[in-house]
Amino acid sequence: MINYKIIPFNSFQVNTVILWDETKDCVIVDAGCFDSQEEQQLVDFIENNSLKPQILLNTHYHIDHVLGNKFCQKKWGISPTSHKDSSIFVDNVWSYSSMFGINPDDIISPAHFLEDGDKVNFGNSTLDVLYTPGHADGSLCFYNSEAKLILAGDLLFQGSIGRTDLPTGNLDVLKKSVFEKLFVLPDDTEVICGHGPNTTLGIEKKSNPFLY
Repeated sequence: MINYKIIPFNSFQVNTVILWDETKDCVIVDAGCFDSQEEQQLVDFIENNSLKPQILLNTHYHIDHVLGNKFCQKKWGISPTSHKDSSIFVDNVWSYSSMFGINPDDIISPAHFLEDGDKVNFGNSTLDVLYTPGHADGSLCFYNSEAKLILAGDLLFQGSIGRTDLPTGNLDVLKKSVFEKLFVLPDDTEVICGHGPNTTLGIEKKSNPFLY
C-alpha cells in the first residue's frame, strides 16, 4: 500500500510529494526544494525513513515545481520526467530562473517523457499516468486505484482550479481534463494538490464553484 509525505517548498509553497510502499522504494513528485535548508529537509525525511528514491516525476514544468530536480538527480541519480508537451516550459524555465536568483544551469531538462496511459512502477506499486492539460500544456496527474489517491498538480485545488491566464492555459481545456480524467474516478479518491490542502473528488464534484 502506498504511503505519502507532503512537504511544501519554496516561496510558492509547492507540495513536493514522496510516495513509497512496503519495499521502501519511493518516487519524488514535483521537487520544489529551493535552498540548502529545503534540500536537507527532503534528504532527512528520506534517510530517516530508509527510503530509496527510484523515480523523479513532474506534474508540469512550471519553474516552481522543478527547482529541486537537479539536486535530486545529483543526490540520488534520478532524472526528471515530464510529458513531451512541456517543451515550451522547458525552453522558458531558464529565463525565469533569474526571478529566483539562481543559476540557469541549475534547471535541467527532462530525461524521459511520459504519455497518457503509461504506468509508473516502483516497488510493488503502480501509478497510472493521465494527461490533463488546461493549466499548462504537458500537465500530468498520477493515480493509484488501490490507495484511491491522485496527484493532481495544479489542475484542481480544494474549492478552486489552476490558473488559466498563463501561457497555454485554457479554461475549457482544464474543465475537460477535470471532467473526463478525474471526475470519472471514485468520489472517495483523495486528491493531493500542487499547492494547499488535500481534498476528495466527491467534494469537488459537489461544491467546486469554478467548474460549474
